[in-house]
Amino acid sequence: MSLTDPATTGPAEQPYLYRRTELVEPDWRRFPGWRDITTEQWENAQWQRVNCVKNIKQLHTLLGDLVDERFYKDLADDQEHLATMSMLIPPQMINTMVTHDADTTPGSWTEAFYADPVRRYMIPVASDRRRDWPSHPYATRDSLHEHDMWVAEGLTHRYPTKVLAELLSTCPQYCGHCTRMDLVGNSTPTVDKLKLTLKPKDRYDAMIDYLNDHPGVRDVVVSGGDVANVPWKNLESFLARLLDVPTIRDIRLATKALAALPQHWLQDDVVDGLGRIATTARERGVNLAIHTHVNHAQSVTPLVAKAARAALDAGVRDVRNQGVLLRGVNDTPAALLDLCFALQGEANILPYYFYMCDMIPNAEHWRTSLATAQALQTAIMGYLPGYATPRIVCDVPFVGKRWVHQVSRYDTVKGVSYWTKNYRTSIEMTDPEALTREYPYYDPIDTLPEEGQAAWRENHAPADIAAEAKQAAALSRAASL
Repeated sequence: MSLTDPATTGPAEQPYLYRRTELVEPDWRRFPGWRDITTEQWENAQWQRVNCVKNIKQLHTLLGDLVDERFYKDLADDQEHLATMSMLIPPQMINTMVTHDADTTPGSWTEAFYADPVRRYMIPVASDRRRDWPSHPYATRDSLHEHDMWVAEGLTHRYPTKVLAELLSTCPQYCGHCTRMDLVGNSTPTVDKLKLTLKPKDRYDAMIDYLNDHPGVRDVVVSGGDVANVPWKNLESFLARLLDVPTIRDIRLATKALAALPQHWLQDDVVDGLGRIATTARERGVNLAIHTHVNHAQSVTPLVAKAARAALDAGVRDVRNQGVLLRGVNDTPAALLDLCFALQGEANILPYYFYMCDMIPNAEHWRTSLATAQALQTAIMGYLPGYATPRIVCDVPFVGKRWVHQVSRYDTVKGVSYWTKNYRTSIEMTDPEALTREYPYYDPIDTLPEEGQAAWRENHAPADIAAEAKQAAALSRAASL
């Protein structure tokens, strides 16, 4: 029996049509600044790091007249008044922007560059951001309160059996939507960053001591920043010490650089060292995985697939993707499915999570409503293998990751969802109501019906956002004491 659309006389199409698309490395020579760059240079990790774009002048030198002055002025406005992350973009990542066959006459790329999904979150400009509600009134710098849950410098104990080890506060690239924008990267005119104060050795020692003293912890996410910025000998030493803790059974290395700077993960010393750690992990029955961060199919290239294969061949059990659901980047079923099929089918990277963008300052243009996230989760079901169908999750302050359909109740008019949990964080061990309280989360105000927007305008004028954010942070901290 054929499936037919009652509105037509012909067969109906599926909402999403899969067609295999083989990966292609875009030709970097289309950029004026890289016209003479050889393949040998391009595939060299040190060349990639040295030639990262760190400022508007360098971007202008690279793009030349492909993008007109309007864009650079827009970018300067953002950098001076709105950006929470400083600019740092590896050539590999820039090369995944405007990958189609664009006209290269002067100024022709401007609109394509504005619209490009990778550009939208890696090089935000002032006109991207909302002017009515650039920040939610309850947005905070450390929206997940990770710093409040430090049990040693850089070690967040948020879940009963899992910890996050932030080894450093730098990355090979800085993403505009970074949830750790209060700590990671250089200070910007709008954000004076926190600083790690201990020497790396002392910080690592304190982390290992805590894990040895707390046998209930079995799972360590090794992150930062990005572990690709830790000198390999230092990272290997720390991982070897983790493997000596008898209660640790899972180790996950968090690195966006697998996609943004795959050249790093293809270096001989890194591949060989990863093989040594993977062998030890396997011998001791510990699961070793790499978690990367890809938000759009354009970023999945043959070099990314090669880096993932090198890690798997070295003995890493899994390479998984934890993307972020971003408005204007990947907030359609087709964009998510295209990305997942590129990851799973072409690069051996397992689609794992898509997080709703966190409630940090100046991020409202990226965030989606919970209702949108729920609809997207429903829309992508049934196309991918079950084990490769990612969960879309909301990381609720003081609660943690929750699948978007786990919401306890949801006021769609005011955009407030309420969540419960089944464990205490490390700062709530004496809180008798931690497991019975409902914890709120908030939709972007501009996505609400007019009735809801009016209620927020009446009680939280945009001009009061900074004061509201400070008050919310103070109340959250007070509630956790």
